[in-house]
Amino acid sequence: MAIETESNAVQLNAGQRVSGLNHIAAIRAQLWGDNCGNELKRFLADMNDKRDAQYEQNKRALAAIFFLANISKERHDLQFNELTGAEKNALIVAMNHFRAVVSLFPKRLTLPN
Repeated sequence: MAIETESNAVQLNAGQRVSGLNHIAAIRAQLWGDNCGNELKRFLADMNDKRDAQYEQNKRALAAIFFLANISKERHDLQFNELTGAEKNALIVAMNHFRAVVSLFPKRLTLPN
């Protein structure tokens, strides 16, 4: 006999997902402090790795994140430690926005021949 109940999952639109991710990020900062710096440094280093075969695409993707964060083009090549606190927050909000949007991408994309 199958158990029939309503689904616990609720569909969220992109804006709701972004708000939720930003809310969780704020709670994490309150409870455990601002400790994502090392992960962000690693991410930026990975995206700027010239040995990566996808280096040019990685730089474009990183530029898109900085653009969404409203960080001026002149500051895109700075190290994470050189960004202001407001820029770091804007970068995290922009990354959360991308996370929310990517989660809505179609699941089985195909490349036409």
